[in-house]
Amino acid sequence: MPDTKRNSIVDLRSDTVTRPTPAMRRAMAEAEVGDDVYGEDPTVNRLEQRAAEIFGREAGLFVPTGSMGNLLAIKTWTRPGMEVICERRAHIANYELASISAIAGCMPYTALAPGGILTWELIEPLIRPKVYYYAQTGLVELENTSNMHGGTVYPPAVTEEICERAHVSGLPVHLDGARIFNAAVALGRDVREITRHCDSVMFCLSKALGAPVGSMLVGSQEFIRKARIGRKLLGGGMRQVGVLAAAGLVALEETPKILHRDHENARYLAEGLAQIPGISIDSEAVVTNIVIFSAAETGLSATTIGDELAQQGILCGPRDKFTIRMVTHYDVDRAGIERTLAAMRALLTKTPA
Repeated sequence: MPDTKRNSIVDLRSDTVTRPTPAMRRAMAEAEVGDDVYGEDPTVNRLEQRAAEIFGREAGLFVPTGSMGNLLAIKTWTRPGMEVICERRAHIANYELASISAIAGCMPYTALAPGGILTWELIEPLIRPKVYYYAQTGLVELENTSNMHGGTVYPPAVTEEICERAHVSGLPVHLDGARIFNAAVALGRDVREITRHCDSVMFCLSKALGAPVGSMLVGSQEFIRKARIGRKLLGGGMRQVGVLAAAGLVALEETPKILHRDHENARYLAEGLAQIPGISIDSEAVVTNIVIFSAAETGLSATTIGDELAQQGILCGPRDKFTIRMVTHYDVDRAGIERTLAAMRALLTKTPA
């Protein structure tokens, strides 16, 4: 039976809350499997090969989470005691339990960038000189889209310049592309084209693409060989995991075609929020599926607003005292956005929803 209570909820906390589509469930039920630690799961192998093909890389690696994928990239490119240059609000520096330090033995060296978009002018001053008593720079990390800056997208020319100059400086560039397909849709470009200068790319199957579990790491054969060893070290060696990889294959092939709907709903949501007194948001800056706004002028905290909305079956993510994040995905339709806006208007203007 359908979960009517679940279906009545408009869940905007994240695009990680999506449920597998019927096509994904069928693929999972019918998946051919083997032992992936032995490299014998045919469905995993197909997923890894397909991901590498889409991104124009030599090889791919299926990992349980995006956080593990990022950590494996850091461990593969660096050694303990090095620094990783990243944006100040980057996921690896704020939402991965300091694994960059606790496990990889590195320190994040950050710069606050407008819209979360680093430039070479911001990166270059952070590169350590070759002096023995300085921690050495080991890696440059970019995040596209930039989660905590509202899903902003790197202009391809900016990414290209950073990569080219980093390589001249002897530094690899890793891309946290958790939502890179959203970036590609927003730009009207192919993911291979907008990531081709990066040395490694992690992207999530379980966020906007909607698979229940998993992320991918792609790069050269040698990079993936080392990352596979690191995955085992971290306890990420999975056995008959083709049942999950099958859903990932469906997500990889099918969901990018409909991501534009999430972007349209996010812009519609942002434009509606901008018309509510007390809400501060630049709706023109919303180009993908993440909407972040301030309710400071209302005097109500983000937690209070979130609690009030939750009582009406609308879930969102308070980010700090007055800031709220809402993320659109394929389980939230236009009617859900309308319902959210009506509830926000009722709450903040004290009129019936």
